[in-house]
Amino acid sequence: MSVSRPSGTQAGLPAGGVGGKEAQVSISAPRVLTVLPPRERFASGEAGAIALLVRRMAESTETVAGLAPAGQPFAGVRFAPVVPVFRPFSRIQRYVAGVVRLVRSVRPDLIEVHNRPDVALALRKACPGLPVSLVLHNDPCGMRRARTAAEREHLGQAVAVVAVSEWVRGRFISQGVTSCVRVLPNSLDLSKLPPPVPQRDPVVLFAGRIVADKGADAFVAACARVLPRHTGWRADMIGADRFGADSPETPFLTALRAQAQQAGVELLGYQPHEAVMQAMSRAAIVVVPSRWPEPFGMAALEAMGCGAAVVASHRGGLPDVVGEAGLYADPDDPDTLAAALEQLIGSPALRAEAGQAGRARARLFDAAVMREKRRLLHEDLVREWRWKGVFRA
Repeated sequence: MSVSRPSGTQAGLPAGGVGGKEAQVSISAPRVLTVLPPRERFASGEAGAIALLVRRMAESTETVAGLAPAGQPFAGVRFAPVVPVFRPFSRIQRYVAGVVRLVRSVRPDLIEVHNRPDVALALRKACPGLPVSLVLHNDPCGMRRARTAAEREHLGQAVAVVAVSEWVRGRFISQGVTSCVRVLPNSLDLSKLPPPVPQRDPVVLFAGRIVADKGADAFVAACARVLPRHTGWRADMIGADRFGADSPETPFLTALRAQAQQAGVELLGYQPHEAVMQAMSRAAIVVVPSRWPEPFGMAALEAMGCGAAVVASHRGGLPDVVGEAGLYADPDDPDTLAAALEQLIGSPALRAEAGQAGRARARLFDAAVMREKRRLLHEDLVREWRWKGVFRA
């Protein structure tokens, strides 16, 4: 199975590029201003999945822009805090105005906006001479300024659209949208993962948001069936309703606590990303039982990179990430999920085989590989922007 299958292209490389001599001109190391969503913070303990990805992929010629975090921004990456312009605008308009001020000082060759079509369109209007790309990490059909086919068609004409998975691309071009959408999968820096342990712990691990969409209750239900039959094994859950130590106690989480206690599942609460990676590097099995269609499936990729045997659902982009390296189960059928766990718990050889296959699969998404593809994509976008008709405002 290929990592992604965008029409007429390899994953991460542009589809339908401009031909002719101009396409052969080399544009080296474009200066990129990468704009985070307003809710993301570029600092340890505050960063969500997008900020962590941006940190992994950042080049030396890149500046990351976002609202100032409470702590120190990540080291090793140039960060410029966005100071919102306090005028009688909306919150997003004030944020965009602050980014425009940074554009004047940074003078980038390309603006890369993450996950906010409204911000990308506003910057396209405010900076008409600059290429603007939009990286989509979630289903665009639920985003402001991208919900309808007409809105997505206009968006694809105004900015360069990049999807993190073939599933996200498919959602963008649904309902007959004809826009060109590139696919650049998310990445994992294998060199930064904890070293493999000689003997993995007899632990079944869930790591993610403790919400119904992520299948947290399905995990508990499956463990309740399996754990009583396997002395010495335990199940842990890392996460909370939201990212951050201040995540609220929701009714769902309160109800799940009682079920988890009865099932022998320990809820460990929110933990920093580094601690999650340590847990994945020790756990024998990691379960990603998402009900909602995962736009990509970063938790599954991280677990494979850490060498754990993975059980995942078939939803969204998860199959494109896991491929044939893991087992699949329906989160709405606790018996099938329990059966997959039984299979792995009962066979050390199968766990070892799945762990090795997962690490091999994860190498396809290594940050060193994806960073080069991203650089080539940026060069192509800057080059193609010079041609009228490729992207229309």
